[in-house]
Amino acid sequence: MIVVLKPNHNPSQMESLISWLREKNITIHTSVGQANTILGLVGDTSQLDVDLIAALDIVEDVKRVQEPYKNANRKFHPEDTVIQVGNTQVGGGNLTIMAGPCSVESEEQAVAVAKAVKAAGATMFRGGAFNSRTSPYAFWGMGERGLAYLKAARDETGLPIVTELTDINQLALFRDVDVIQIGTRNMQNVDLLKAVGHQDKPVVLKRGRSATYEEWLMSAEYIMAGGNENVILCERGIRTFESYTRNTLDLASIPVLRRLTHLPVIVDPSHATGKYWLVDSLAMGAVAAGADGVQIEVHNDPAHALCDGPLALKLDAFTPLAGKLLALHAALKGMEGQA
Repeated sequence: MIVVLKPNHNPSQMESLISWLREKNITIHTSVGQANTILGLVGDTSQLDVDLIAALDIVEDVKRVQEPYKNANRKFHPEDTVIQVGNTQVGGGNLTIMAGPCSVESEEQAVAVAKAVKAAGATMFRGGAFNSRTSPYAFWGMGERGLAYLKAARDETGLPIVTELTDINQLALFRDVDVIQIGTRNMQNVDLLKAVGHQDKPVVLKRGRSATYEEWLMSAEYIMAGGNENVILCERGIRTFESYTRNTLDLASIPVLRRLTHLPVIVDPSHATGKYWLVDSLAMGAVAAGADGVQIEVHNDPAHALCDGPLALKLDAFTPLAGKLLALHAALKGMEGQA
């Protein structure tokens, strides 16, 4: 349920209403927008008398929210969420470019790639220390040593680091990580979602391979219900009957999620296609469709990469792509300003 308060409402009356609702074991999320203040009510709202609340002097409207996700719902939070990460922001009209190798393989490699992607315009360095793989015989990452290499890259470049958490027992090792990623295989790992919900680091939540929008947003809800509202949704393709590409990139998810949620949305064209030569076109398409950012696999030597070499861009291919993405984003913002 949401309660829309009138403009210039009496603050003491609002506090009285909030206190009364809390006495009924209702959790209140307050969203202050340009026009209205909205109280999002989470809990057993069936016990509440809608007509009684609507009759209060400070209340403009009361609506029941049918969707099962509440905290992630745009009805609860009409304004777009902007997430601060180091000296950059995700959302709010910014274009976030996360770039780096699927797996870090050495300190020298991590630092070299981080320097190159930063020079090209990347705002975050993404690399895997722990990897979820389909095959038990594949390279699963360097673990704690890989985290140390990521931090060395951050020390050299100043770029915030993004890396995947694959097991709840790893969480203590991630205290010095800037953004935690939950991969597609763990999108519905409830214990893991709850764990990252009880800490305050931003979380990139990748869409499951067969997840609907509602299932994806309910996974975000698990994180937000724990108190962590810094969730970034990442579209990375879904499984369809087509086998030519690794997955099918759902660019329609961007405008759909814009309508359903206030959370930032980024796109991973690398894992969506599994082919490096498709990344350029689909990254451009994601920005054109309104994504808040992209996550792109970049490797200094893809032919000899220990993980996902076929989908990684070479450094000299990433540089012009980043330039095109930034130019396209700037042009689109300019068009919005003229509208």
